[in-house]
Formats: sequence, structure tokens, C-alpha cells
Amino acid sequence: MLFLLLQNTSAQMPKHEIRAVWITTISGLDWPRSHATDTQQRELTDILDKLQQANINTVLIQARVRASTIYPSNNEPWDICLTGTAGRSPGYDALKFCIDECHKRGMECHAWIVTIPVGKWNADGCKKLRARYPNLIRKIGDEGYMDPEKPETGDYLAQVCADVTRRYDVDGIHLDYIRYPETWKLKVSRQQGRQNITSIVRKIHKAVKAEKPWVKLSCSPVGKYDDLSRYQSFGWNANTTVCQDAQGWLRDGLMDALFPMMYFQGNHFYPFVVDWKEHSYGRQVAPGLAIYMLHPREKNWDLDVIRREMNVLRQQGLGITFFRSKFFTDNVKDVYTFTQDFNPYPALIPPMDWVTAPAPRPATRLSVNHGAATDLLSWQGAPSKNDGNYLLYNIYASDRYPVDTEDPACLVATRLQEQSLTVPHQGRSLNYAVTCVDRYGRESTPVFSSQAASSDRPPIDFRELIMGKPSGNILKSTK
Repeated sequence: MLFLLLQNTSAQMPKHEIRAVWITTISGLDWPRSHATDTQQRELTDILDKLQQANINTVLIQARVRASTIYPSNNEPWDICLTGTAGRSPGYDALKFCIDECHKRGMECHAWIVTIPVGKWNADGCKKLRARYPNLIRKIGDEGYMDPEKPETGDYLAQVCADVTRRYDVDGIHLDYIRYPETWKLKVSRQQGRQNITSIVRKIHKAVKAEKPWVKLSCSPVGKYDDLSRYQSFGWNANTTVCQDAQGWLRDGLMDALFPMMYFQGNHFYPFVVDWKEHSYGRQVAPGLAIYMLHPREKNWDLDVIRREMNVLRQQGLGITFFRSKFFTDNVKDVYTFTQDFNPYPALIPPMDWVTAPAPRPATRLSVNHGAATDLLSWQGAPSKNDGNYLLYNIYASDRYPVDTEDPACLVATRLQEQSLTVPHQGRSLNYAVTCVDRYGRESTPVFSSQAASSDRPPIDFRELIMGKPSGNILKSTK
């Protein structure tokens, strides 16, 4: 199987694919260095611009760090990354700002919630939780952890996730460290340990879906689910080592997606990719790749390690997630440059097909006002109760008619919030199509513009015409 995977390293460009990045805020690792609000916001939008230019479509932003947050909370203090002082307000809501800026760029934004670890024992967040729940926090070394064997842990974390879901237009709640700490001296059976963690997941799932059923619930499990028949995990796996039954959560509908931390290479990677694929149960899986290992101060991997892994994930129909953002945007070992070539076109996020509901209704019209240098597109959607009275829009273009809306090369804008768009064309005659997208990622049938006048110029890659090179975010909303 491994030989076959490595032979074909060229897969067809997909229309649907998760392309994700973790933005780590703990210790300010990926977060802007400036503590001045205007500069901090500008630096964050610069990061998001670079992600969009590489056609990344999903941002996992660390929102609850270690019992501290990047959003205002009644129960936990502000994280130190925002101002340089733990507990001090930055004067704005960083989570809301990030969500809004991601949505402007057509990207999903998931709130990354660190669950069991609550930081240093005497740090402000941990101390406040200990004062409020004196029997809930366990000390291991100088760190505090929520006790997964206490039902109050699941209740509290469910409240945190429900609060974020209720207050913010998040596309997902992403759970990190939803497992036993590896340093925990487990006194219950492994089966009971898995039941304890699953009970927490079940409470969070119920709380999130009660607020907004379209919000995806995901987690980042240990990269190897368990030993395989021919390949061992060598004592480090999700299911047995830390009681994290992530594949069972997909099977039972408790998770919509997984982002396994597959920070390995060779036979520690490829057979376990196949295992995640074979046990995805129709849900979304986007393994995390250790691009930090490219750095000379880490393992100094060659870029070819990541290239091969990305190609195999695409071949397997899985998504791709980078850990972590700064290594990506800093272009360590040219990983960013390679990804721009690897993702020449945008990709839509796979729909939540397991949710039973009708697809959104198509747009009622698509009109094009042709100009000398730009076309002004406008359309009307028809939101309904089924899609939460909320629609997004995808725009396709081509010099051929009708536009092939199954070809990702025709995508020029995704997940637009507005109902108009200005498209530069440099004198070419382009045809257009618009589709409506609901909160579950389901796409309507397309509505086409009237056929444009034919051009006597030979067909070209119209994205090069519009953008200079295949990439994203030069189209302008008219809002």
C-alpha cells in the first residue's frame, strides 16, 4: 500500500478540499508581536491575506489558551498574548475580529478551544478555576489540568463552547487536548478512561448543536489512532495511550471533522493516513502536517517530506492542515511557495452531507454590467429557514459558455457575503455563474449570466488574466 501511495504523487485538482492552518496564540507563537491595537490588527490581517493568497480556506484560531481567552469572558481572564499583561483587556474582541476578517476573505474560522490543560498552577486562569471549583483541578508538576473523571469538567467545557457558539459567528468549535494528559497516572481501566473523555465530548456536542446545528465540532487527536495490524504506534496513540476514541466519535456522529496531529514521516505517517481514511464514516478528515519540522532548529526535514505527504493526502481525498501558521507564512524551506503552486485555484470546503436538509434555493437572477475594464455582477439570493436565513455565494467565470461549475479553475470568489462583485477582465469577454451556499456548505444549482459576446482571441487561463497568476483575493466586493 505504501509503495502504491508514493508512486502516484499527482492527484486531480479537487473542487472540495479542506486547506487549513492552525494559528497558535499561546506565548504569541503565531500571533502578532505588537500590543498596539491598530498594529496588532493590521499584522493579523496581513497573516490572513497571505493565507488566502495560498488558497487556504480554513483558519483554526486558538481562542481558549490555558484557562485564558482572546475574547471577553465572565469566567476566564484575557490571555497575555494580546497585551503582554495577563488579564488586561486589549480594548477589542480579538476572536470576533479574526472571524470577521476570515469571512471577508471567504475563509471559515473555527474557535480552537484547549480543553483539559489550564496552565501553570499559580497562573491567573488556573487560580480562578481552582477557587471556583476547588476539587476539579489536578496538579501534575507545576501544571493544572481539569479532571476528566469529574462530570463537572464536561459541564464546564460544554458551557465554554456553548458560550462561544452563541456569541460568535464561528464556523466550528475545534477541541484540542480532549484526552488524558500523557503524564496522568491512570487508575481506571482504559475502557473507563475512554468513556470519561467521550462523556465530555458528548456534552460539548449537545451544547454546541443546541445553539447552532451547522457549527462543526472537531478535534485534533493524536496522529495515530492505535496500533495497526502491520504497523505499531510505539506506545503513542489516541485510543489506548490517552483514551481518545476519535474514530468512534466520527462513527457515532459526535464529531463532524478530525484534524489528526500527524507529525511524522514514512511508515509512521502513510499507513495511519489510510487508517483515518478508512474510518472516516463519511465525515471530514484533514490531517495536520508538521511543517515546523522543516526548521533547522527542529528536525530540519527536507521539503520533499511535506510535498509527498500533501500529495498523498490529496490522492486519498483528505484535507490538509499546517502546524503552524508562522512556519507557513515565513516560507520555511519554501513550503509557502510550494503550496501556492499546489493550490493554484480555490477549493470549496466539503459540505456536511450527513445533515438531512434540502439544498439552498438558487439565486433568482444574475446580471452583468459590462465595462471597458471590469464587469459588475449582481444577483439575489433567497435565504430560507432551512439554511438559517443566511446564505453565502460562489462566483464562477470562464471564456466558455456555459461556465463549468464543477471545474475549480473557474472559481473566482468563494463564500461571498455580499450580492455583488466587481471583476477585472482587461477587455476579455467572460461568462459567469453564481451558486448559493448554506451554513452546512451545500451548494445550490447554478444560475448563469447571459452568454457574453465571443472573442476572437484564443482561450486562455482566465485566472491569469484576472489575477496575473493563479491565486486569490483581488476581486472586489461593491459593498
